Amino acid sequence: MSDTTSSSGGRLPSDRGTPDVSLSGLTEPEAREFHKIFMQSFAIFVGVAFMAHILVWLWRPWLPGPQGYSSLMDGALHDGVTVAFDSIKSFIA
Repeated sequence: MSDTTSSSGGRLPSDRGTPDVSLSGLTEPEAREFHKIFMQSFAIFVGVAFMAHILVWLWRPWLPGPQGYSSLMDGALHDGVTVAFDSIKSFIA
C-alpha cells in the first residue's frame, strides 16, 4: 500500500500537493461532476425565480404606467384593506 492513501483507499490530506487533487480535495472527475450538479441546480433556481418574478409582475407591477403611481393606487389600498378585514371578520365569526 502506498504512503499517500489511507487504509480505506481514500486520499490523505498530505496529497494536496499532487497534481491530481485540488485544494478542495476533489479529483478532476469529482470536481467536474460537482460543477455539473451545481450548474444544473443554479439554472433551476434561476428559472423558478424568473417565473416567480413574471407572476408577481402580472399580479402587481412594481413600475408605474404613464400616469405614475396614482394609476396603480386608484382605490387598491382601500379595496385590499376591506377584503382583508372582511376575511378576518368571517374567520372570527
